[in-house]
Amino acid sequence: MNHTPRIRTVLGCTLLLVPLVAGAAACSIGGTTDNSQLSDSPYDAAEQISFSSPSGRKTDPDKPLEITAKSDEGRITDVTARDTAGHYLAGELSADGTRWHSTAPMAAGARYTVKIATEDDDGAPGARTLSFDTSAAKKFLKVKFGPKGGTYGVGQPITAELSAPVKAKEARAVIERALKVTSVPAVEGAWHWVDSKTLHYRPRQYWPAHATVTASGSLQGVKVTGKLYGGAVKPIKLTTGDRIEAVADAETHEMTVLRNGEEINTVPVTTGKPGFSTRNGIKVVLGKEYFVRMRGTSIGIAEGSGDSYDLPVYYATRVTWSGEYVHAAPWSVGSQGSANVSHGCIGMSTSNAEWFFDTVRQGDLVKVVNSGGDDMEPFGNGFGDWNLDWDQWRKGSVLQTGARDGGAPADRARLRPQL
Repeated sequence: MNHTPRIRTVLGCTLLLVPLVAGAAACSIGGTTDNSQLSDSPYDAAEQISFSSPSGRKTDPDKPLEITAKSDEGRITDVTARDTAGHYLAGELSADGTRWHSTAPMAAGARYTVKIATEDDDGAPGARTLSFDTSAAKKFLKVKFGPKGGTYGVGQPITAELSAPVKAKEARAVIERALKVTSVPAVEGAWHWVDSKTLHYRPRQYWPAHATVTASGSLQGVKVTGKLYGGAVKPIKLTTGDRIEAVADAETHEMTVLRNGEEINTVPVTTGKPGFSTRNGIKVVLGKEYFVRMRGTSIGIAEGSGDSYDLPVYYATRVTWSGEYVHAAPWSVGSQGSANVSHGCIGMSTSNAEWFFDTVRQGDLVKVVNSGGDDMEPFGNGFGDWNLDWDQWRKGSVLQTGARDGGAPADRARLRPQL
């Protein structure tokens, strides 16, 4: 050993309950003890340890990191390894202190700093700090958050679209841990795997009104599975507006609109007639279109049949990808408030449709009740996320209740308007 160990001579003495003063020894053997070799400063343990990372070359992140004691004259007492992104590398130290090895994969394209603590046979502490770089990944998983920044309604989910499918439970857990959603004020929320390439995040209840929501990721360089590593994730930041909820009752033929829990308007409407009943359940506003040309052929109605139509439609607020809107329907004003005559949309007078169009924004909520139609799907035809209760929602999170393989990705090509 090339270090000078701290001398720990065991001295016999009588315990005296008296205070010590500077320059006085508590006990001695045949004279004054030499304090010049007593030190708590750790020695340089460079010659006491061996490091598996190759000198002058980048380390393979797929291989474990290993640190060993060179001789039986000392042992390793602690190892801390961390990359510049703040990720700690998990590891395990043998009971005899002769070997430490990593138990988790390292990040790719990262720089690590490793701090090693040792102790020699006399108990003197040693220390060594090492740094190394890992080689870059060749295959990256990209993540794209949605929606874009801006102000949305309190029902707007956060989405994460992956560039490659991820099916294994362990790999999904890595992704969920790396993708963070926070809000001010804070609320409870969770990710849900819609399918192998899509995740949605929503709170237990709707977002608070006038909240700030941020989605970010710390996936860069992190091993997901096999040779697939996470890429850089661009964060998003959005705010919520007032809590706007519209409830359309297919039995009473009325739609009531509430702002922050208070009713602000009730208007007569018509919903889907038998065979074309409007879907029951909670829908999220997907967007607004001042003008849409609606054709019956887009939803499978034969041209020239009794149900055929081809009409210009104004003030159209979309709530499903398959073509449900809240829109102006001046041709059915005589039935609004008394009968359901549409092909699935919620129709109202032009003035009421204009008011609704100007009042709502993307992410606001439209709920349909007492319709004879099917229930709104949770996924694939817009944002039906809120039709799952909280326990059902949490089942889609690997970290909360276990893995779940989703179905096929949502088919957003089906932009069929239906009157």
